[in-house]
Amino acid sequence: MKDWWKIVIAAVFEVGWVIGLKHADSMLEWLGTAVAVYVSFYLLIIAGRTLPVGTAYAVFVGLGSAGTVIAEIVLFDEPINPAKLILIGVLLAGVAGLKLVTDQGGEEEWNGSH
Repeated sequence: MKDWWKIVIAAVFEVGWVIGLKHADSMLEWLGTAVAVYVSFYLLIIAGRTLPVGTAYAVFVGLGSAGTVIAEIVLFDEPINPAKLILIGVLLAGVAGLKLVTDQGGEEEWNGSH
């Protein structure tokens, strides 16, 4: 479970650097963006040592995407689009589903033949 938390924290930092790429204006903001890039990918890489990489990356990107859209609405007055919010909900449901069908050891459950 600890490695999944690393993915969640990495996604939070991903939101930070994605917003920084769009809104950074000062050297300090660009430095914060660079630190966020480093931390997010560092956590993703170390979590990927024990989690299945494809699932970990999908969860990382899904949470980061949803977080970025929500942060743009909350922090930068992006207009609220109900269809976009519904699709974010679907995305988060998919991310939760991926997490539920993936065990800590990295093997997805498979009920069919390979």
